[in-house]
Amino acid sequence: MISESIGKNINIKNELLSGLTVALALVPEAVAFSFVAGVEPLVGLYAAFMVGLITAIFGGRPGMISGATGALAVVMVELVSENGIEYLFGAVVLMGIIQIIVGLLKLGKFIRIIPLPVMFGFVNGLAIVIFLAQLNQFKVIDVNGTLVWMHGKELLVMVGLVLMTMLIMYLLPKLTKAIPSALVAILFVAALVNLFNIDTKSVGDIASVGGGFPKFHVPNIPFSIDSIKIIFPYAIILAAIGLIESLMTLTLIDDITKTRGHGNKECIGQGFANIATGFFGGMGGCAMIGQSMINVNSGGRNRLSGISAALFLLGFILFGSSLIEMIPIAALTGVMFMVVIATFEWSTFKMIKNIKKTDGFVILLVSGITIVEDLAIAVLAGVIVSALIFAWEKGKRIDITSSNSSEDTKVYQVRGALFFGSARNFIESFDVSKDPKEVVIDFLNARIFDHSGINIINSLTEMYKAEGKTLHLKHLTPECYDFIKDSKNVVDINIIEDPKYHIAINELG
Repeated sequence: MISESIGKNINIKNELLSGLTVALALVPEAVAFSFVAGVEPLVGLYAAFMVGLITAIFGGRPGMISGATGALAVVMVELVSENGIEYLFGAVVLMGIIQIIVGLLKLGKFIRIIPLPVMFGFVNGLAIVIFLAQLNQFKVIDVNGTLVWMHGKELLVMVGLVLMTMLIMYLLPKLTKAIPSALVAILFVAALVNLFNIDTKSVGDIASVGGGFPKFHVPNIPFSIDSIKIIFPYAIILAAIGLIESLMTLTLIDDITKTRGHGNKECIGQGFANIATGFFGGMGGCAMIGQSMINVNSGGRNRLSGISAALFLLGFILFGSSLIEMIPIAALTGVMFMVVIATFEWSTFKMIKNIKKTDGFVILLVSGITIVEDLAIAVLAGVIVSALIFAWEKGKRIDITSSNSSEDTKVYQVRGALFFGSARNFIESFDVSKDPKEVVIDFLNARIFDHSGINIINSLTEMYKAEGKTLHLKHLTPECYDFIKDSKNVVDINIIEDPKYHIAINELG
């Protein structure tokens, strides 16, 4: 297997340093998403550790980082506020079971049918979401307890440190790639801030990241139908969002690393990870595109980077919380801004001038919905719109030519697909009133796909019948005979030449 074979040439130093960089970036993200979900910071940190560790070991994409994510947190907050955190743990366990079922049924492969414009929209929308999330770091709580924008010296210091971080990450790879530039930038800015006592917001100002080892805990909810009714809808949504984000991130990393991950294996790995984190007091999670990009850009290509990131994070929780809390938020914000720059498909601006307008519309649609709603809705909308556009374009391509074999006979040759999208174009190609008494429609180079195709043929036969003209249909599949009115009189059956294919209608389902 391609994705597993890359593990044979592991650069242990790069993998460990990349894992350390990711772990440092995971801390504020996990804490922030915990607040979004309405839970304690340790709930998000435990999820980042457990989901990250288990998917790194058993998932289908070496080098991909998983943990607590904002896409899931925005769904969880309503469940937590209305029913309490124990119901969240129950929903996370059920979410994991659903994901395992999806993987066992081998449904993960369907991520490959998502159109490229939807992928571009997903990547760009997610990059903008990550960018907008970082803007909250430029806010502080005022005397009234509300978040307000920084100003004056405080803002200048924050912006300066962010730009310094980004500059180091930009310039260092030009000199050496021996050490991940993100890690160097974080350590340098942290040392600068603490050495000169620069007054700026740090991780410790957000929340304490210290705690013990996660403990086994069965969700304290009644085992009843009523409980299932509460958590099941949330579990379905969480499972769907988690798998979509994970599989699309997997596809993105496949493209970057020129390797192939395994979608169904990732579904099962994510499922086991969420079941485990639900029983150990975590909020659940999925793949994280930002941290995955940090890992890949820092040289992480194998499972060791994900495993080390999870273990470093646990070490921070158990032993190094005081050091981690000293890291300036500005340094981590600068790293995430560079992730945004690397994630966004800047070629979209050039490409959108040359591609079809419909593809450009899909890219903008998916990006916009990702920003204002969530990833699952955005991808679903993008796939539906793409399918409708495809049906419309395919429908326009039905080609009908005609010729007169004699003064009293006209032959129509049909080429293309006859279905709901092309039915109107099909019937408008016939001049029933001016056609001669004998009309032949030859479907040798055409295919009828659905009930709309059958129905429009029936409408056409009725139109010719009303004009007192004789219609002959040639080269139809035997399945069509049963659904065409008066088929004995209008269908010319040729056992040898008639094609064999199936039509998608309810009566044959």
